[in-house]
Amino acid sequence: MTYDYRSVFDGGIIRAEFEKAGIKQHFIPLIWKYVIENPNCEWDEFPSLPSAAYSLLRSKFKPLTSTLHSVVDSSDDVTTKLLVKLQNGGFVEAVIMRYDSSLGKYNGKPRPGGPRSTLCISSQVGCKMGCNFCATGTMGFKSNLSSGEIVEQLVHASRLSNIRNVVFMGMGEPLNNYAALVEAVRIMTGLPFQVSPKRITVSTVGIVHAINKFHSDLPGLNLAVSLHAPVQDVRCQIMPAARAFPLEKLMNALKEYQKNSQQKIFIEYIMLDGVNDEEQHAHQLGKLLETFQVVVNLIPFNPIGSASQFRTSGDDKVSSFQKILRGSYNIRTTVRKQMGQDISGACGQLVVNLPDKMSAKSTPPVTDIEDLCIR
Repeated sequence: MTYDYRSVFDGGIIRAEFEKAGIKQHFIPLIWKYVIENPNCEWDEFPSLPSAAYSLLRSKFKPLTSTLHSVVDSSDDVTTKLLVKLQNGGFVEAVIMRYDSSLGKYNGKPRPGGPRSTLCISSQVGCKMGCNFCATGTMGFKSNLSSGEIVEQLVHASRLSNIRNVVFMGMGEPLNNYAALVEAVRIMTGLPFQVSPKRITVSTVGIVHAINKFHSDLPGLNLAVSLHAPVQDVRCQIMPAARAFPLEKLMNALKEYQKNSQQKIFIEYIMLDGVNDEEQHAHQLGKLLETFQVVVNLIPFNPIGSASQFRTSGDDKVSSFQKILRGSYNIRTTVRKQMGQDISGACGQLVVNLPDKMSAKSTPPVTDIEDLCIR
């Protein structure tokens, strides 16, 4: 489906249109800045543009093609879920998570910094990957987002909180919408957003051909891999897409990525009771990762309804798993803080619903994933 108007944040398209019309490119970041500050603006209100720019913007672009349909606050008082309505009538969700860096420790010392916000952003409506533990997978795949629709989530969220970090861990598989992802990240890291590349993390189930070019296209970004099992058969059991990306090929791609990028890789591992959380799995994972520079993030399973086939691992199992990775393999391992469960905003719970406003109670800010105290 095509539309008469595109988002002004569709960077590739607006640059091409400006070049074709002979309009200087340096106006584009100024337009973006104005829209961020005046989201309900009309193009005629923008000061000091060439006359050709006004007619082009009026005929082909909207300041925002999406609208903020609802904002739902969790009772934890640090998590907010945004439901964003797209111009095609579809919906995506994004989540703001508020952290306090000073609560975390590293090498036994408090981390510098203070309160900040991380935005969990979506790259697709639905998802093709079909992971059995993820609510988004139950939607199936609907459509890719344009680069502008991805960036607009940051624009909407920035009106509610000062966003410092961006994680592509919302709806969709980012590397299955690769061109839009690359364009959106380049916009976010440039003027006027200027999000530091080291504060952007892209999560993937392991799209090998995209990982092979990720560092050259987006240097400095963090890569997170949804591994979730240390052997291929268990991975295929809970992640059907793993059949297309065998574990051996994935690990070879990650080895080459780390060699070229010289960056740590974040490994995401959801803890499913009796499926992948036994001591043998911890040792298998440790042996798989012991030659890599990684941070393993153990994620308590968040239920996705009464019909879910999985159960959450007990705290004792999670603790034992963590101790094996740390003690036997010297792998830095954290346990993800559960946030936003009551608004279905926690990891693996994003699926489009039209919610009512929920009440919030006063709760102290929490520490970020990367800021957890390593005991």
